Amino acid sequence: MRVCIHRGSKEVGGSCVELECDGQRLLLDFGLPLDARESHEKYLPEIVGLDGGDPTLLGVLVSHPHIDHFGLLAHLSGNISVGMGAAARRILKAAAPFMREGAYSLSRGWDYQSGQSFDVGPFCVTPYLVDHSAYDSYAFLIEAGGKRLFYSGDFRAHGRKASIFEKLILNPPKNIDALILEGTTIGRIADDRAFPTESDVEEQLVKAFSDTEGLAMVQTSAQNIDRVVSIMRASKRTGRRLVIDLYAAAILEATGNQSIPQSDWPELALYVPQKQRVQIKREKWFDLLQRHKSNRIYIEELHEVSKEATLLFRSLHMADLERGACLNGSSFIHSQWEGYWERGSCDTTKEWLQKHGIEKQSIHTSGHASTADLKRLALAIEAKKVIPIHSFMPERYSKLFSNVEMHEDGEWWQA
Repeated sequence: MRVCIHRGSKEVGGSCVELECDGQRLLLDFGLPLDARESHEKYLPEIVGLDGGDPTLLGVLVSHPHIDHFGLLAHLSGNISVGMGAAARRILKAAAPFMREGAYSLSRGWDYQSGQSFDVGPFCVTPYLVDHSAYDSYAFLIEAGGKRLFYSGDFRAHGRKASIFEKLILNPPKNIDALILEGTTIGRIADDRAFPTESDVEEQLVKAFSDTEGLAMVQTSAQNIDRVVSIMRASKRTGRRLVIDLYAAAILEATGNQSIPQSDWPELALYVPQKQRVQIKREKWFDLLQRHKSNRIYIEELHEVSKEATLLFRSLHMADLERGACLNGSSFIHSQWEGYWERGSCDTTKEWLQKHGIEKQSIHTSGHASTADLKRLALAIEAKKVIPIHSFMPERYSKLFSNVEMHEDGEWWQA
């Protein structure tokens, strides 16, 4: 089995790995770089058959529904099969109408079941469910040509599914020839530092909500299901009701998990901001709204209950909150990667907060493993060689892991 990391050997995001055996090929992830600003076509890796015209390209296995791992699928022929978790596929389908990026090639492919192997040409694939900030995320064991490769995808050990990581450590795949290991946090924090757990985040949110006189606003991704659960639990503990929009309602529904907060739970309410109402009318999403309207509230009600409410904030809420006079005594919590705040993605929100004299708090934890947990996984798997990916500091791997083998983007090598 031959391997080529097309992108990711020296950066976080845009991951794409090509495997080849007996003339047949398989892609692991097809992501958009995190710093992509221009036409997405310029970021397409040089891979034969993306137009569906080469039958040796058997498909793409997406590890999880984050754009830096699936974001180029819109430029992939619909004739090429795409694998992902069943819930991840539903989430991306639910999100696509709300997004500017357009439709993704999701209509055909393999739906993963953790621990259940399936064959793709000469490749035997075994997905492993992992703990990550994206719902329904997987690592892969790939067997072909007498070789065994383990691709970590993105993972952590401090989320609400941390027990999954511990089970993997106790019963790891063995006789692995190559471990392609993500290292997002290497160099960002001290090697011995642990991240806050998702339960720690919940406790911090409880304190922040308790200290808020009016509406508590939390900016996070509705697709970070662990975080939405933390926000809902902290809201309930402080006598607040979580207010979501139609996009968040659609994402939560798409999980297919009735243990995950849903729009018809009494702890939740649906508020549809004006910009979204225009979108609903234009796109005729009346059936979608009908499914989620049981706990719908309007701006007058949000004003009345703001002291007992937490809003899953998006920038499209800003005009409504001003018009509805919902900001007296309010607080704002940024609960995402701080890079979004620092690199300009939130500038409109920054200006709005300054206008209303609202200070920003940060309550967050990483979606990626600490260095200590990366080392635990590498030690458990005992691969013959460890290959860096999804890291800005691959040169540090040799100080942290045994048998490190460096490879450049575009370089083919033997597993």
